[in-house]
Amino acid sequence: MAKIQGKKNSTKKEVIIEKASKLFREKGFGAASMRDLAEHVGVEAASLYNHIQSKSEILQTICFKVANEFMTNLDTLETSPQPILKKMEAIIRLHIRMMLDRYEFVYISDHEWRHLPEPYLSNFLNQRRNYRKRLGDIIEEGIARGEIKAIDPYTAVLVILSAISGIDSWQRSRKTTSAEALESNMVKYLIEGLKK
Repeated sequence: MAKIQGKKNSTKKEVIIEKASKLFREKGFGAASMRDLAEHVGVEAASLYNHIQSKSEILQTICFKVANEFMTNLDTLETSPQPILKKMEAIIRLHIRMMLDRYEFVYISDHEWRHLPEPYLSNFLNQRRNYRKRLGDIIEEGIARGEIKAIDPYTAVLVILSAISGIDSWQRSRKTTSAEALESNMVKYLIEGLKK
């Protein structure tokens, strides 16, 4: 079989994870076998184990890579002196960019996390709850400062994240709207919904 090939400067493990993310999105984590993955990557199934231990390891890598990217961004923005609406715009833009540029990874972390084994599952769910709470806290601060209209922070977070996850439909469509127009319009509508 062929050698593992991917983007320039990618490690073999990174190539496997990248290809696995596409396979998991297409078939679902539960239905995708290591044999399917080997075929998708273009190697013998046994040689996959030289680079990864299991399907679960791949799922953990994907889920926590996405979670860590969002958390790192949030850590930076929380301490930033910029206005709350600017912080929210940066958060919204990152979520949109991730859905546009790292679609498979975000899709897997949004839909397949249930297959994480313990203690990874509990850890992931705690990070997810913490992230949403911190987003709500930013909105609450914006309300207290008079920058954001008086809305329920939990509902606002839910609406924003749900709207952005709707990009899944755009990814599967014929894309009559460009990625740039989609991002620009979504940011505009979501920020307008927060403005006082």
